[in-house]
Amino acid sequence: MQRFNKIIIASLGLLMMVLFIRYSPEILKLMVSLDSFRDYILSTGKLGPVMLIFFQVLQTVIAPIPGEVIQIAGGYIYGTYVGMLFITAGMLLGAIIAFYFTRFVGGAFIENLLKKNKFQWMAGMMETKKFSIFLFIIFIIPGIPKDLFIYAAGLTTIKPLKFFSILIIARFPWLLASVSIGSNIYHKNYVSTAIISGVSVLAFALGLIYKDKLTNKLSLFKKSNSGS
Repeated sequence: MQRFNKIIIASLGLLMMVLFIRYSPEILKLMVSLDSFRDYILSTGKLGPVMLIFFQVLQTVIAPIPGEVIQIAGGYIYGTYVGMLFITAGMLLGAIIAFYFTRFVGGAFIENLLKKNKFQWMAGMMETKKFSIFLFIIFIIPGIPKDLFIYAAGLTTIKPLKFFSILIIARFPWLLASVSIGSNIYHKNYVSTAIISGVSVLAFALGLIYKDKLTNKLSLFKKSNSGS
């Protein structure tokens, strides 16, 4: 059974990479305009929700696709509640593929990646007993790289249910904010759009500004814990 799971996860991961490489110009072109992306999704008819979920899966598995655009588009096309449902489903499915890809297939590749200087802080935090707390902090603060942490978590002994629960709870507020922005733009609620966008941009900017300080503090906390 485990061998079958490995084949399925490896196949899904490979399929995502092949599709992105093959269709990346068209995919990135669709991301330029909310209207063009909405027209494309609606043109697929009943498959629209499936296609939106697929794009969110692709974004989670392959980071270069701008996630905020897809999430905003989810609200722009389907409204806040239905859009949030589809976006969350896509994010979770993509996370499952990434997590198990590492756990079953690509562990050596991720380990080698984490040995690079710019990712060593990430590898250091994975070794602490407080890894679950670190994950929650990483996932809830905008501006900190998240997708690679999904792959990295597959190298640890964290239980899948615990990991995916942390992921959903921590990502929920900002996913909801992005989807709400899309819905408000479509319904021309510009005041609500401006308020939510302002808060989101401010949080993202603070995350970028204090990212290094935060990761350094987390690393120091990790060292003090391991030394005690």
